[in-house]
Amino acid sequence: MEHKLTTEGKFTYLEKGEGTPIIILHGLMGGLSNFDAVTTFFSEKGYKVVIPELPVYTMPLVKTGVKSFAKYLNEFIKMKGYEEVILLGNSMGGHVGLYHTKMHPEYVKGLVITGSSGLYESAMGESYPKRGDYDYIKKKAEGVFYDPKCATKEIVDEVYDTVNDRNKLLKTLAIAKSAIRHNMAQDLPEMNTPTCIIWGRQDGVTPPEVAEDFDKLLPDSNLYWIDECGHAAMMEKPEEFNTILLDWLKQRGF
Repeated sequence: MEHKLTTEGKFTYLEKGEGTPIIILHGLMGGLSNFDAVTTFFSEKGYKVVIPELPVYTMPLVKTGVKSFAKYLNEFIKMKGYEEVILLGNSMGGHVGLYHTKMHPEYVKGLVITGSSGLYESAMGESYPKRGDYDYIKKKAEGVFYDPKCATKEIVDEVYDTVNDRNKLLKTLAIAKSAIRHNMAQDLPEMNTPTCIIWGRQDGVTPPEVAEDFDKLLPDSNLYWIDECGHAAMMEKPEEFNTILLDWLKQRGF
């Protein structure tokens, strides 16, 4: 599916559908096309799905991290003139969503996290190999999923290129460090935004107990499991993911 990306000022994003905005925050792996199934489904169910490209490799190194991405997201929301959004984040994107929600709860009607960093020390560092040959990186990328076939050539190539590009590698490591620095354990009990936690039962990057900790610490959360599923539920099991999320949105009246 070909995507027409829109550029406005410093923002580049994908937008589809009409209705309450669901802003999808991507992780470090793979492009916006990873979310095709989610984008198509929700844009046909009365939501406007918006996926901004986070400035993962374009910010100055000293600014590269969760906090700056959350600030960038807030500027994007204001630029679009949205009053209330639903944030949906996978992996690092979940952490950006959490941090933004802590700083600007008034903009966030609901938060959805899947395989999110923010509580677990090695979530980012572990899943991103520092270097290595193509086969090693392919194995690492496959380990992110329950079904290794989900690690398409496109995804493996992207990780390989990142690891072999010094600038990108330094930025990736800076993000991993900032994720550890911005651990959310102290903040979560103060965050009253309704939160939907959807987790792969076989997530090896952010293991299931991380989801249980999020659920325990957040005052208003619901936790859902997807079986035979790894770190990126919205890519690996999109139908189940979409059904769970749509039910949750309806229950909450969003």
